[in-house]
Amino acid sequence: MQENLKQAVTKAAKGLFKTLPILVGVVLLVSLANALIPKTVYKAVFRGSPLLDPLIGSTIGSILAGNPLTSYIIGGELLKQGVSLLAVTAFLVAWVTVGLVQLPAESILLGKRFAITRNIVSFIFAIIVAIVTVAITGWIT
Repeated sequence: MQENLKQAVTKAAKGLFKTLPILVGVVLLVSLANALIPKTVYKAVFRGSPLLDPLIGSTIGSILAGNPLTSYIIGGELLKQGVSLLAVTAFLVAWVTVGLVQLPAESILLGKRFAITRNIVSFIFAIIVAIVTVAITGWIT
């Protein structure tokens, strides 16, 4: 049993060590974006519309696909810039579930019809999940 614990801790430490450069890179990139992109850009793109913001967030998240680990940092920074929770939630769900960048590879591996259908459904559900999440959090708090 102690050997299993040692293996688990070693494996977790190696995983953390591998992801550390990614996290540092994302933090640096977000910091650079914060310095270079004025807050007025965020307010021009996301206007606080409950209908358009999740659509825009999902679209941007679909194009700029990424991994869940980095999404928390980016989402937090977007919220600090004044972007609505609705837009950020839609962005994050699409960021992780929709992958226009990897669509060609997914089409080859899983079939074109499946890949396109999965991405369309994921895009729609990103908007639905954002609306439901914000409605629930608003209801709870």
